[in-house]
Amino acid sequence: MSKSRQLPEAFLTKLQRLIPANQWDRVSKSFNTEKPTTFRVNTIKTNRNSLREKLESAGFKMENVPWYKDAFILRKGLQKDLEKTDSYIKGDLYVQGLSSMIPPLILDPQPGETILDLTAAPGGKTTQMAALMSGQGQIVANDNNPIRVEKLRANTDLQGATCVNIPDAGDGGLFWKHHFEEFDRVLLDAPCSSEGRFLLDEPSTYGYWRKDTNQKMAKDQRRLFKSAFYSLKPGGTMVYSTCTFSPEENELVLNWALETYGDGMAIEDISLALPAATRGLTVWEDLKLNPAVAKSLRVLPTNDMEGFFVAKLRKTKSIPPPPPQDFSHVNPKSEDKTA
Repeated sequence: MSKSRQLPEAFLTKLQRLIPANQWDRVSKSFNTEKPTTFRVNTIKTNRNSLREKLESAGFKMENVPWYKDAFILRKGLQKDLEKTDSYIKGDLYVQGLSSMIPPLILDPQPGETILDLTAAPGGKTTQMAALMSGQGQIVANDNNPIRVEKLRANTDLQGATCVNIPDAGDGGLFWKHHFEEFDRVLLDAPCSSEGRFLLDEPSTYGYWRKDTNQKMAKDQRRLFKSAFYSLKPGGTMVYSTCTFSPEENELVLNWALETYGDGMAIEDISLALPAATRGLTVWEDLKLNPAVAKSLRVLPTNDMEGFFVAKLRKTKSIPPPPPQDFSHVNPKSEDKTA
């Protein structure tokens, strides 16, 4: 690693406890390695062979991704030049990190189903799901940021994802109140501390990180998880994912959910064969977690992929919503506005 720059010491100390010793050198070096441009075929508009032929005739060279036939790694050519091609301009491809392609593949949305993408912008996973569904069915893509919602709309339009419905920007944590048990499948790719995206030469990717960042993010993640789970039909599938290493934002969120929803929720095995993936933790510090949490996957960073976490869940029965809270006894003048 660079002598002039250093990732937060507390982060590195914690990370060493999470990464197998025999993989530490490779993982630590990944923070000093810029990932190649990766992209997927927009199968709503074209197919992999046609796209590959067009790009190779323009001088680009691509490598296949073993676990996803419609994804490529750009090995010759620059992203800025790729973005000048007709294929990019017409929406025949979508530039997207390999790790971020994982959650839609595990969710496995089917044509004709109703899907919720609770925190959707800028739309990479949303449009990927639309392609996996052959544009048939409905995806509701929610996001709470008006500017990001406009980017989401632009991307879905370009990709021809007409099955996507984008409501006005709204709080994902409250979404379930108007859509209780409405969706066949739900994707919660949760906002997180983004530790899997740290790059040593780009301080903006990690300069915000503090010792309490993980705990603060986990509070929001649990709130979004509740909304996602209540929006899911009984028998439906949900995927929870983050791009961070923190157990507080990953396994501990799942453990909390298992404690909260009991036999109404089950964690399922993931069959997708991913490189450098390890099972979820079942012990962290002095806390012993539910053994089912081990069915989740930690994707360790490589030269081509960012660090990631993903879990596949099933709602085994209807879960009654919590009763509305009564704040009539609270003195408005003393109400905590930071909550």
